[in-house]
Amino acid sequence: MSIFRCRECGRINRIAANSSESRTPHCGHCKADLDTSGAPQDVNAKALRKAIANSPVPILLDIWAPWCGPCRMVAPVLEEVGKERASDLMILKLNSDENQQMSGSLKVSGIPTMIVFKGGKESDRQSGAMNKSGLDSWLSSRV
Repeated sequence: MSIFRCRECGRINRIAANSSESRTPHCGHCKADLDTSGAPQDVNAKALRKAIANSPVPILLDIWAPWCGPCRMVAPVLEEVGKERASDLMILKLNSDENQQMSGSLKVSGIPTMIVFKGGKESDRQSGAMNKSGLDSWLSSRV
């Protein structure tokens, strides 16, 4: 069983491992096509709270801003990691400029900040950009 978040409505969907690869899976709620690539998804505060509360798989949250050079450097790394771990890790991105209250409630003091949520609770965090091997190493003991 694989878990994917609908980009349209934010619902968590379970996809059977033996489902036909020739068909694009659809959200059980809104019927939109599901992105099963594992690519990071942008969220706002409301969508983030909903995902944290409902996700049966760990969430890696990237708190970033468009003007932040290190944030832009880590973006392709998150794309790659997301695609490699598509069914067992959900990667979400929160723009700190557009979600200042949520960033404050998460006590973010620098960006990029990566936070892992498991079972609805924060389990670890790391500030600063990481290369792929650093991110893989950090995630290996946390996810």
